[in-house]
Amino acid sequence: MSGALFVLNFYSAIFVDQLRRGRKTATIRLGDKSRKYARGQVVWVTIGYRDQPREKIFSAVIDDVEVKRIGDLSPRDIEHDNPEFRRAEESIEFLERIYSRQISPDDIVTVIRFSQIIERPASSFGNGEPPSPN
Repeated sequence: MSGALFVLNFYSAIFVDQLRRGRKTATIRLGDKSRKYARGQVVWVTIGYRDQPREKIFSAVIDDVEVKRIGDLSPRDIEHDNPEFRRAEESIEFLERIYSRQISPDDIVTVIRFSQIIERPASSFGNGEPPSPN
């Protein structure tokens, strides 16, 4: 993983507002993604479809990566992924639309929690001068 840049991409523009407002702070992905994402990793959060231009929404740090059965998702896991949902059944229906296949409560998912990195221009730190090499 070292040196590689990773992306958390979302296909639907409906998530842009939730992401920018900090209402969406996790994503639930089908399968075990623990080899791809790790706590402390920096990723780009983007919106767009495969083989098309994508828009970078912000950079983020991965706060936690947890693999579990979809039936074991907590209400908090579900709400952080989609603030409109509260139950695992709602997440299952949503994932079935995304992945175009039937999903059961026994399917494995990865809950990836992330926090936006606020980027400020260098001039907003200290006196605006780069640090001295000494």
